[in-house]
Amino acid sequence: MKNSYEQTVAASCAAVAKTLPDVPQYLQANYWWAYIHPHAVTFFERQWLVNLILWGNYKRLCNAVLNDYGHNLMGRTLQIACAYGDLTPRLAQRVAPDGLLEIVDILPIQLENLSGKLPDGLPIKLHCMDSAELAFPDASFDRALLFFLLHEQPQEVRERTLAEALRVVRPRGTLTIVDYAPASRLNPLRYFWMPVLDRLEPFARDLFTEEIGAWLPKCDGFVTVSDQRFFGGMYQMLTLKVAEKEKTGMPASN
Repeated sequence: MKNSYEQTVAASCAAVAKTLPDVPQYLQANYWWAYIHPHAVTFFERQWLVNLILWGNYKRLCNAVLNDYGHNLMGRTLQIACAYGDLTPRLAQRVAPDGLLEIVDILPIQLENLSGKLPDGLPIKLHCMDSAELAFPDASFDRALLFFLLHEQPQEVRERTLAEALRVVRPRGTLTIVDYAPASRLNPLRYFWMPVLDRLEPFARDLFTEEIGAWLPKCDGFVTVSDQRFFGGMYQMLTLKVAEKEKTGMPASN
């Protein structure tokens, strides 16, 4: 019998086509080989391979996220986009009994793959949804996570994804971003890995040359609470906290 998560995904994938978000052209053109083709999912869903792609840093970066979150995730947690490897199953184990983990991805095949990795009996929901157009109300979540998504998106989509992620996080909630970063000039991989990514991931160079702040909304609705760098500065974990809205009092009447 299918578990509840598989049933959730099957239901979303069986929905009327017009209710599902269109797969963006940039994703079809540049990432069919990594996320869309069935053989791609079979090939890349290997723990040792995702660790190799990140030069042995996958576990270290996952641990950084999980250590920051702690062992008892209360409230609602949003992971924006599926990820190969064991990050999400490990994250799911941290959700409190009365908490909820929700994962969105625009590709049904990725949600189907993820459903097969998730443990039974934990509060998890999967949604087929565009990261740049989240169908959640404002301030719906206590925290959100973007794990190696931004470098796969063109600038305009990246900006909308960041704006949407901040929009759905409640005041005093957090947005955690793990991705590439402008590496130290002393890091030899800076000169080797960027040309490789230029051929495979055409938008990744942005993350190697600019800070994430370049694509964040131009407002004072959040503050940086942590900015950690790893592996000679090649990877980063940036944590933002959504600011509380100022209360505006009514002028006193005479």
